[in-house]
Amino acid sequence: MRTIVHTGATPDAPLAIERSVLDVPDVQLILRGRCQTPAEVLAAVQDADVALCFGEPYTEAVFAGAPRLLAVVRYGIGVDTIDLEAATRHGVMAVNFPDFCIREVANHALALLLTCARRIMQHDRTIRNEGWAATRRYRSQVGTIHDETLGLIAFGHIAQALAVRARSMEMRLLAYDPFVDDKVFEQYGVERANSLTELAAASDYVSCHLPLSPQTRGMIDRSFFEAMKPTAFFINTSRGAVVVERDLVAALQAGELAGAGLDVFETEPIAPDHPLCAMDSVVLTPHCASFADRTFDALYRRVGTAALTIARGGVPEFVANREVLSHRRR
Repeated sequence: MRTIVHTGATPDAPLAIERSVLDVPDVQLILRGRCQTPAEVLAAVQDADVALCFGEPYTEAVFAGAPRLLAVVRYGIGVDTIDLEAATRHGVMAVNFPDFCIREVANHALALLLTCARRIMQHDRTIRNEGWAATRRYRSQVGTIHDETLGLIAFGHIAQALAVRARSMEMRLLAYDPFVDDKVFEQYGVERANSLTELAAASDYVSCHLPLSPQTRGMIDRSFFEAMKPTAFFINTSRGAVVVERDLVAALQAGELAGAGLDVFETEPIAPDHPLCAMDSVVLTPHCASFADRTFDALYRRVGTAALTIARGGVPEFVANREVLSHRRR
């Protein structure tokens, strides 16, 4: 009997799709409740063969204290809450789904861009509360979108999908990513920026797609915002912690950029009294860029299938720390 433990779901969560996959005689699924700390995670998985998680902390102590653990299966793309080096040392696979929600997040980033550029929220609120005539104050500094420049911070799959969408709107495309080959830039018709400062200075809209890692945490700071055009907008659908949030607030207050569209934040959920919530020039969504009913249903099934594959001794399609495969636990 293999034991699969979920460390992010409440004990009464239905998990109907995952259960439909894992309803086999040699597997049991246990829901330990929402674990917040490494100690709680360890207590939940110390006798588990496979762990399922949303964003719980999987640290060195967890992997050292759970000798049966074969893998951690993370719902979605990001593995920033899993210590990949520690997992690899202990022979534990970190499983994710890097092809999940690419188009959904690209669509959401585009929606935030358009909402900011066309002042949609301001017009909506004003016409409801003050009337038609009052909306005239938002008819200045409105860009055309076509022939304007979209700067992409990182040029992975989601940014590439956004580039396709932006090109259909006749935008100029610029990206900063020293790890992506020139041929990929050429394939998408995207110019390469040689630095973040160059990208900030040239862009009318900046869309951030950085993964969160020790290297990228706080990468987008006051110096970046100071380099942006005062008419430009900053969009973030990646991870909140890649941005120094207090610097973004200060830049917006100083008029160093025109506004922002944000789906992610340093601390989630964002507090109602956060300065960003009081800014008319900022569009906020609750870390929902990846969501679509059909997409999530497919993800739940893939999570269950990956867990079952691991429980039966196999290797799933995607392993974030592939170097572990030569010495993985069995």
